[in-house]
This record gives sequence, C-alpha cells and structure tokens, in this order.
Amino acid sequence: MNRAKTAVHVVNLGRISYRRALEVQQQYVRRHRDSPNQPPNTLLLCEHQPVYTIGIRQAPYPPEEEDRLKDLGAEFFRTNRGGLITFHGPGQLVCYPILNLGCFKKSVRWYVCELERTVIGMCGKFGIKATTSPDTGVWVEDNKICAIGIHCGRYITSHGLALNCNTDMAWFNHIVPCGIVGKGVTSLSRELGRDVTIEEATPKLLEAFSERFSCTLTVDGSADKQIHVK
Repeated sequence: MNRAKTAVHVVNLGRISYRRALEVQQQYVRRHRDSPNQPPNTLLLCEHQPVYTIGIRQAPYPPEEEDRLKDLGAEFFRTNRGGLITFHGPGQLVCYPILNLGCFKKSVRWYVCELERTVIGMCGKFGIKATTSPDTGVWVEDNKICAIGIHCGRYITSHGLALNCNTDMAWFNHIVPCGIVGKGVTSLSRELGRDVTIEEATPKLLEAFSERFSCTLTVDGSADKQIHVK
C-alpha cells in the first residue's frame, strides 16, 4: 500500500520586509513545536524589499561596509541561516519551507540536496540547464541563479531559497555574493532573454517541489487548487 503523501500548505505573503518575514517564520516554527503530532508543514512564498543578509558562518561585518550597503537604500540583517552575504529584493522569488523533516527524511544534507534538485527541476521546465556545485546553491555555468541558506533545529526547517526571476542584478555588484570570488549571478530573465516574473516562475517551482518531496501542495487552503505529483 502506498503511503499517503505529506500535505504542505502554501502561503503567499507577497512583498514583505525581511524583518516581518523572520517574525512570520518563527510563528510557524512555534506552531510545529506546539503541534508535533500534526505538524503544519508550510511553504512561505514572498518577495522582499531590498536587503542584504549574512549568515551565522560569517564573521562580524565591518560597520563601515554595513553603512555603505545601507546608503544604497537597502536594509542589513544578520540571521541564523547558513551561508555568507547575499541580496534579496524585488523580482526575486523567496521560498521559506517550514517543515518537520520527520514527515520526509530526518537528514539535513538530504533536505538541502532536495532543495537544490527542486530548483534544478524548475529551471529545466524553462529549458535552462542548471547544476549544483561545492559552492552551494544552484548554478547556470559559473553564475548563481538561486541561493540556498537554511536553519534546522530539532528537524524543523526555516529560511530557504532565493530564486532570481527579474531581479535588478546591479544590487549584487556591491558585494561578493555568498563570499564566492570569481563567479557571478544570473536570473531566469537573463538566461531566457525575456522578462520572467515571479508570477510566472511560482507555479513551476511549486510543481518541482511537489515532485521532489513527493507531497501534495494546497494553495490558500482550497482543495480544488491542490498540486499533485503525476
């Protein structure tokens, strides 16, 4: 007998500040801890106002550099995710899976690999050949199209991935993205030579996620909007 697919609810937060997104993530993490027998597995989708963030592996960022980035009109945050400095902003599809890995597989390495494969599968739906690399994230040749940085405590995940759709790539010129020297960044729009919006990319990302994680996605709680693995 086939085991029933895990249900994952999709919540689209729209454009939201990074600070508010952190608060929302923590609300959902607490819900997991309060309801361990009925974990509310959720994908939070959003788009951020311009912000630079750094992860827990990075040494304190020089105050003068932080001020320089803020002078560009962006916010700046230190977070508890993995990874180094990156940018989030308009035109970038951000996905924060708040999942209990006990419903899937209790392996952080497996989880990160599945996120990467999800994005690779999504890129394939656009006809883009993407790959992984020891530098983490998802790449098109030597250009990163999607950054991945997660946090996992007691097998409850937070943070996630940031996919460049029609992002203004000039924001990345002011940092060394993810601390990787000699490599660049790209977007769906740049690779396809046309404008690819978040609205166009979202259904393909959700379909790829449901395929990789073998789950049923429910958007806005509506049963007639479920996305099933074929």
